[in-house]
Amino acid sequence: MPETSHPKFRKSSYSGATTQNCVEVADLTNAAAVRDSQNPQLGHLEVSAGEWSALLRAATRD
Repeated sequence: MPETSHPKFRKSSYSGATTQNCVEVADLTNAAAVRDSQNPQLGHLEVSAGEWSALLRAATRD
């Protein structure tokens, strides 16, 4: 966790209050931090801005 040990995480608005399978994301300067919303104490994974963009493009393809 090079940038910060306390990033500000958010959950998608598509995740309802009763949804159990969610990830949370935090914006970092040149990266994104991703963690399991059910187990935030396990830490997070940081990916570069380019890797995050590629993941989002792949996830939203028809």
